[in-house]
Amino acid sequence: MTFALAADTPTQSFRLDLTPQSALDVASAVFSGVDLAPGSAIPSDGDPRIDRALPGFLFTCGPDHIRHPVPVEGAADGRLYPLHGSLSSHPARDILFEEDEGEAVCEGRVAAALAHGGSADLARRWRADRRTGHITLDDLVTNTGDGAWPPFAMYHINFGTGLFDDETRLTGAMLPGGSLPWRFDEGDMKIFCVPAAGSAEHGWAEIAVGPIAALGGRSMHIRFRTDTLPYLQVWRNQSPGCAVLGIEPVSHRLAARAELISAGEAPEFSPGESVGYALAFEVR
Repeated sequence: MTFALAADTPTQSFRLDLTPQSALDVASAVFSGVDLAPGSAIPSDGDPRIDRALPGFLFTCGPDHIRHPVPVEGAADGRLYPLHGSLSSHPARDILFEEDEGEAVCEGRVAAALAHGGSADLARRWRADRRTGHITLDDLVTNTGDGAWPPFAMYHINFGTGLFDDETRLTGAMLPGGSLPWRFDEGDMKIFCVPAAGSAEHGWAEIAVGPIAALGGRSMHIRFRTDTLPYLQVWRNQSPGCAVLGIEPVSHRLAARAELISAGEAPEFSPGESVGYALAFEVR
């Protein structure tokens, strides 16, 4: 079951299929009949929690951990933080879907049990503007447990690179020189992470992916709030059988969890405290 969030204008259509079983993340992202998601062209990391989310256009990491598994601090039983954190394995509840001729809105909540024994609540709100084709995501994560812990967040926005050609580039003020070919650097798989907050305007950074011939030469523009997502991570994988590019707004630089905490870059937040994140999408 999915909820179709449509941002149709008189000249184009843009639909996100939201998945209640995986935190209202995004399965297909279809622009005028073209699905941007990688589908089976993305590799599995062998974690069944997120295998169902990987083929989609967006899945959410956190709030207890991002990136690859590491030991839970102080856990005598050898527990690990799971790959990409605990959130994406939890279903959404209290889902409200409303639409009219001007907009479509989908809201829901996710109660997440965290690897370190704490708990969190995600209040998620998707909105599609049917006049402009603009889609926004607003998230609010609250510590609902009894102890303090540092929140982490990463949004994996994955494109199937079979849609790209030699003209497709990444363009954004945070990138070296302001623009890179989509197949940056040598080799089949590469990743980098750069500060984005310094390039933000009015607290938001923007990166564009395009032109994409299948979208009529348009580009996908992704904006994200940099007070809580101050970095941009970019990953691509063209290994045999793979064809994926990940645009990943993220709360922390590419470093080990223990290093981030010891450097004071991952402060704890107390029970009842909240932290908000926001993204926006538009094809133009």
